[in-house]
Amino acid sequence: MANPPRPGARTWSLLGDVRRKPSPYEAVTARFQYTFRREPAPFELDRGAPLNQWYLAHREGSAFQVPDWEGFRDPYRLTYKDYVTLQHEREVHTDLLIDEHESARTLHRLDPAWVAVLRRLAVPLRFPLHVLQMTASYVAHMAPSAFITNCAAFQAADEARRIQRLAYWTRALADAHDDSLAETATARTAWEGDPAWQPLRRVLEELLTVRDWGEAFTALNLVVKPALDVLVNESLAELARDNDDVFLADLCTEFRHDSRRSRDWTCALVRYALEQRPDLAELLRDWTDTRRPDTQQATAALAALFAQAPVLVLPEDVHTAVGDGLTSLHTDSGLHPSA
Repeated sequence: MANPPRPGARTWSLLGDVRRKPSPYEAVTARFQYTFRREPAPFELDRGAPLNQWYLAHREGSAFQVPDWEGFRDPYRLTYKDYVTLQHEREVHTDLLIDEHESARTLHRLDPAWVAVLRRLAVPLRFPLHVLQMTASYVAHMAPSAFITNCAAFQAADEARRIQRLAYWTRALADAHDDSLAETATARTAWEGDPAWQPLRRVLEELLTVRDWGEAFTALNLVVKPALDVLVNESLAELARDNDDVFLADLCTEFRHDSRRSRDWTCALVRYALEQRPDLAELLRDWTDTRRPDTQQATAALAALFAQAPVLVLPEDVHTAVGDGLTSLHTDSGLHPSA
């Protein structure tokens, strides 16, 4: 006869009959998104209330659905406490990096011609990065599971970190060369009027109008953000290093740690969804195929500025790097190209 279950073996019914103690990660995350598929309405309001209608239409009503989102896990198993500890260590490293460059006065030695390129190429970055932050926050609010919400929320915090550090770099650059570099009007004029920025501005402003949570996740994490991450964290870092701007190059290289986590949880979520519903691959390919051409055209327009640097990087090399990065991400996610 089978041995009867030991008293107390079933330690936590919220995860089902797993007969094990939950990890700290599971204990503070599992089923915390209790409003998803809650009947008769997500929130304790009239079903016809605008808030309920929004979530029913753009979360429950999304075509990007699987039977159970609670089975997804962040590859890093990050809780809020873990995230803060991890980023504190990275911030200590970044603070030391900044102190080193400021003591060496590396910004003061930059070629004025390179600073002129930075005025158009790097100073306006606050605007597109804010859009990435805002969209990640929207995905976090709309996601059907707290396991997904946490990943998107931490990604939004990563973008805030990148914005903050680039803002500090901009102020330091202005102190070393021209105070107008740190003025809002300088960045805004380029963002709103420079022809090199307008294709990306259109892509990002259209991204802010996406309401469906699944499409917002796909457009952001499978197309727009990874393309910009290659442009900023890799290609701009290479260009800066070639032009003896080690400060900016080191900052951009530092941001790769955050981008790697974003890439890893994105791939994990897509693979999890496709394991449950392989037919979702066609939906995700449709969404990515819709966004990818305009996004690559937008990064190509910015890549033209790379050719204006004293030591240039060929725009076609930047364009190729962005395209290769997107292809690699889609392959790793299980989204093999359409036949």
